[in-house]
Amino acid sequence: VPPPAPSLEPAQPSVQPLSVDEPVPLPPTAPQPIESPSNPNAPVKSKNKKRRIIIWGCIALGVLIVIFGSIFAWYQVQLSPVDAKSQNKVLITIPTGATPNAIASTLKDKKLIRNEDAFLWYTRITGTQNYLQAGTYRLSAAESTQAIVDHLKNGNVDTFNITFLPGATLAQNRKVFLDAGYTAEEVDTAFKASYDSPLFDGKPASADLEGYIYGDTYNVGAGDSVQTILTMAFNEYYKTIQANDLVAKYQAHGLSLYQGITLASIVQREAAGGDESQIAQVFYSRLAQNMPLGSDVTYQYIADKTGVPRDPNLDSPYNTRRYPGLPPGPISVPGKAALLAVANPADTHYLFFLNGDDNVTYFATTNEEHEANIKNHCQVKCQAL
Repeated sequence: VPPPAPSLEPAQPSVQPLSVDEPVPLPPTAPQPIESPSNPNAPVKSKNKKRRIIIWGCIALGVLIVIFGSIFAWYQVQLSPVDAKSQNKVLITIPTGATPNAIASTLKDKKLIRNEDAFLWYTRITGTQNYLQAGTYRLSAAESTQAIVDHLKNGNVDTFNITFLPGATLAQNRKVFLDAGYTAEEVDTAFKASYDSPLFDGKPASADLEGYIYGDTYNVGAGDSVQTILTMAFNEYYKTIQANDLVAKYQAHGLSLYQGITLASIVQREAAGGDESQIAQVFYSRLAQNMPLGSDVTYQYIADKTGVPRDPNLDSPYNTRRYPGLPPGPISVPGKAALLAVANPADTHYLFFLNGDDNVTYFATTNEEHEANIKNHCQVKCQAL
């Protein structure tokens, strides 16, 4: 029996029944971002990194602001005055060719600026470092660095006023020079120098300049020396003497020019103002009767000058309570009113006077009247003498 012939119909695949418990496979797909529980913070991490960069940038910027702010604040402080309340002037000389560094060093040494570097930075920033002029200046610790730089740009054009007061002692006038910026050495050397002027006629060679620095205000240049200023004061003094014919008038009262100045210096210190001619008359009357002048200001002067306690019994030829006649020399510089009073004393006959607690001068012809004036008008001042 021949085998059966093959079928011409295609074979059908065999179909197996699907189990409902088996998953249905899916076709392959493109890779997807992983957002599985194992990487939940991936996008947050990127954002935090940017945030940290911003925060650190802000911190760095803040630090820079603080640093530069501190530097600026320090710089401003260094430009401020060394002593805003100072009233003294310091005399400095900037030599020709001085560098900005040398100028800064000089100013710092004189305690006129706080910091050399701040001074140099300021001159560079303002473009003034090459415009600081040589010359002599009177500068103050109350000036800021900016003011001092402006001052130095103007060159040697400084003038200033220096004032000596009537009634001032030589020690007080020495301080005037020191306050004006002159050194103690400059002042003391000038005070010991010799001066050629008829003003000094009769003045002993050993006597100092007490009573000779005429009280007035003088306009001088910053570069003027102490001797130059003293010469100006001497010249002004002698002009007053000449204009009022004081030499002849003193001679008419038996006094030399030196003695007239000495008596006028006592009148100056005793007078409350306006009483000069009457006080001069009291002293002339006492001299005529060979009585001690009895002026308390004379022993007070020498006590202060020699540094000993004020004592009415002080043993010194300047103590006119103990020694008759005039003291060895002036005790202050007399003003014009006192000089004229000695030349033209009042036409009275008093022998005593006192300046009361009310600053009124009381005169008396007898000691009894004088004691009554003390009791009635001088309970405080007279006890303090």
